Amino acid sequence: MQYLERIRALRWDKDLTQTDVANLLYIDRTTYTYYELGKTRIPLDSMLVLAKYYDVSMDYLSGASDIKTAYPRK
Repeated sequence: MQYLERIRALRWDKDLTQTDVANLLYIDRTTYTYYELGKTRIPLDSMLVLAKYYDVSMDYLSGASDIKTAYPRK
């Protein structure tokens, strides 16, 4: 699964709108929509915020792994 599908699925699982996630990332909803459509690449710092928020590893969020492990805490 590509990260585009993964971020959309995680958003749906939490019953969030694109506006909700855009507000979390402090960006415009249109920008987040472009992330989900693959028109714009997601910056690393935004991926980290999403991984922490959804409590999944960066590997899972990026599509490198199908194992939904928790975000590592210090």
